[in-house]
Amino acid sequence: MRPSGRQLDEMRKVSIEPGVMRHAEGSCLIKVGDTHVLCSASLEQRVPPFLKNSGLGWVTAEYGMLPRATHTRGRREAAMGKQSGRTQEIQRLIGRSLRAGVDRVALGERQISIDCDVIQADGGTRCASITGAWVALRLAVNKLMKTGEVISDPLIDPVAAVSCGIYGGQPVLDLDYAEDSEAGTDANFIMTGSGGLIEVQASAEGATFSRERLDNMLDLATKGVTELVEAQKAAVS
Repeated sequence: MRPSGRQLDEMRKVSIEPGVMRHAEGSCLIKVGDTHVLCSASLEQRVPPFLKNSGLGWVTAEYGMLPRATHTRGRREAAMGKQSGRTQEIQRLIGRSLRAGVDRVALGERQISIDCDVIQADGGTRCASITGAWVALRLAVNKLMKTGEVISDPLIDPVAAVSCGIYGGQPVLDLDYAEDSEAGTDANFIMTGSGGLIEVQASAEGATFSRERLDNMLDLATKGVTELVEAQKAAVS
């Protein structure tokens, strides 16, 4: 029995509210159970120096958690003078995940910066951030196409992410904190709407896991991502 009472293949309740920020070109508030992330997309008419005069666009991301997003207050990383290794790893993951679904030639020589701010955490913050970030990106690109700045849609496929794990000896979908903190195996699957794998992060927290269990988790992730993509499409329609 899962602590939440969910079935093994049952997602937490997902909601995505688009357009929650007045000034951002694209934004949404995504809620996956009690994990809540505010995502915004900002259009910049520039690219990193290594892409100057290349004709290629760029999508990048920043990630952070508010001090009381968790059970105890965490120090602001700005106050510490540097980002933690975890923060840097997650924001790089968000950026490269989104770029996997972008035609950078069609985007043109411009940059879209995504900000993901966790306002409440209960497991799966990186997955919720990626899923919400794509919605913010989609809305920003819609504006570019509406004004005629971009002619061909640069977004090839939706991108979403979900966690899976081995909890109580059973493969489960979409771990919350209670499960994540006790799971024997923890995995994150980033996928496209058409089922392509972008990245898989999986690690045994104790005993090793079998190829069969990995396949079980992949099947669960495919189901979860399919549901998330439906929520994404509903949010931007």
